Formats: sequence, C-alpha cells, structure tokens
Amino acid sequence: MALPKFAATRSFHAELKNRINQYFEESGQRMTGDFGLLLKAALLVGLMAALYVHLVFFTPAAGWALLESALLGCVIAAIGFNVMHDGAHGSFSRFPWVNKLAAYTLGVLGGSPYMWNSKHNLIHHTYTNIEGHDDDINIQPWMRMTPDQPKHSLHRFQHFYFWALYCMLYTSWIFAMDYQKYFTRQIGAIDLKPMNTGEHVSFWAFKALNLLLYVVLPIYTLGFLPWLAGFFLSTAVAGFVLSMVFQLAHTVEDAAFPVPHVGTGKLEDEWAIHQVRTTANFATDNKIVSWLVGGLNFQIEHHLFPKISHVHYPAISKIVQQVCAEFDVTYNNYARTRSAIASHVGFLRQMGRAA
Repeated sequence: MALPKFAATRSFHAELKNRINQYFEESGQRMTGDFGLLLKAALLVGLMAALYVHLVFFTPAAGWALLESALLGCVIAAIGFNVMHDGAHGSFSRFPWVNKLAAYTLGVLGGSPYMWNSKHNLIHHTYTNIEGHDDDINIQPWMRMTPDQPKHSLHRFQHFYFWALYCMLYTSWIFAMDYQKYFTRQIGAIDLKPMNTGEHVSFWAFKALNLLLYVVLPIYTLGFLPWLAGFFLSTAVAGFVLSMVFQLAHTVEDAAFPVPHVGTGKLEDEWAIHQVRTTANFATDNKIVSWLVGGLNFQIEHHLFPKISHVHYPAISKIVQQVCAEFDVTYNNYARTRSAIASHVGFLRQMGRAA
C-alpha cells in the first residue's frame, strides 16, 4: 500500500515552531523534563517495585492482594504515561542514556521498545487516524473505529462492550501483538525496517524477563490460582486505563479521519494541521489528571511537539491555541474527562450504526 502524502507545508507549522522556540529561549528552560519529572519517575518505579515484592514474596491476605493488584495496574499505566512515553520520544531528559533507560521500562513491563518506536513514534505520529496506516485505530473485526472500516452487526453494541476489550489490551499487546509484528515484519500495511542483531536479542530478552517476573516467579511463590487472579486484575486495570487515555485523544466525535486522494494519495492538509484536526485534548485545567496521565491530556501539543517533555504542555498549549485561532484551525478540547469519555462512547455508537 502506498503511503499517504501530506499537502505542502504552509506557514502554520513554521509559525508554531517559531513561537515555541521563542518561548523556550525567553524562559531559559530546556525542552526536556525537569527535576520534578525525575522525582515522579522514581516515585512510580519505587511504588511498583514495592507492590510487586509485597504481592509476590509476602503473600498478603486475599482482599489486600486484590486491592494491591488493581493499584499495580494503575501504576503500570502511570509509568507508561510518565516515564516510558517521554523516554521513547527522547524528551524525558537531555541525556540520551537516561531517555533510553526510561524507554526500556516498557521492556520490563512486557512490551517491546523496538515495536513501540515503530508503531507509535514513526507510524502513529505520522499517519494519525488514517485508515490502513495508523495501527492504533485497528481493533478489527471486534470494533469499528473509523468511517472507512467495514461494519458488522456486532458493532451496533460496541459502545456497550468496548470496556471489556480495553481490559484485554495489555495482555494481547505483550503476548500476541508484539509477536505478530515480529514474525510478519509488518505493522498494519507498513513493512518494518530490518532488525539488527541487538534488536533481536533485546526483543527476546525483554519477553523472557517479563515471563520470569510476572508469570513463572509468581506462580512458583503463590500458586496458579492466586497468580491468575492477581495477574488478570492488574493487567485488566492497566489495559483499560491505557486504552481510555489514548482513545480519548483520537476516537472522539470532534476528531477527523482524513482520507488520501484515491489517485494521488495526497491529503488535504499539511502535517501539522492534520495532527491538530485528528487529535483532541481533555481536562487540561485539571492538574491532578495532567500529573497522573503524564500530560497526555494535552495530546495536540504532544503530536505537534513530541520531542518536548509533557511538563511543558500546559504552558505551550496557550501558544498553540493562539496560533490555531489565527490560522482558523479548530482546536479540539474537552473541558472535563467525563465529557471526553461521553464523546468517545458517542463516537463508538455512531461508528456502530452509521453506514
């Protein structure tokens, strides 16, 4: 499948970059994370380690074990949002080795840093919401996430059962989807670049480490059924939280799903405008939400400037909104998390019933 081509760059993107660069020059700040982000990372990683050790080696009572397993799922998602995500984009720290270390937290959690970089950084951030290219909107045949995907009778009810599939995201990601991409050498319709020896070793080493830490060792110390209950609960919570935060960014009623021209493969908008039109923010005035989800409620800013750490998104969002207003580009923003969730559910209902 030929790759879509964006329209020629207008002054919108150039103006955005100029004003953002001016902001950092005048403020004297680096674009990467600050000491507060480092402290948050240490807190989250430390909390996860403490929960893991207590669950696996100290065998808490069933009630406490279930509560801690659910909390572990939340912490896993928070590490993904706050540590891994910035690290993978190279924005966690000004030191490349620290970014690499932060990105590699995904490997310890069971994912593949190589596959994430290919799927998320390279493909999703380029071809956002383009059917057949953005793998993040491909949950077929179970769900219809774009107007251009085939509709099945089951989709009429997807706004009721979506939560169950979202709970399964984490386990299907680490135990199925990564392997599918590895052996097919494809993400959607896009071929992966060949992996070198180090990348092959890294892929299998992280998969083996994850199986040891989250399957073999807990079964050995706890037994199969206690492990299964804790594993199911923690991964279901992590999967649901991860899915909801990322889906609220692109599969809501106000987000666009551009279609390349059939003959030329060209898109109507330049890349930067495309990113704004296909993305939505939510609860940007809620500091607690912003802290917990690693600034991923500022998805417009993130898609425009993925190399800038999320700690700067509240400040630069004002600049982005101003430039969008000047260029008559719609800036999608839901004031509250519940408004974004309602829009996502409404979008799923619409996709399940529309022709």
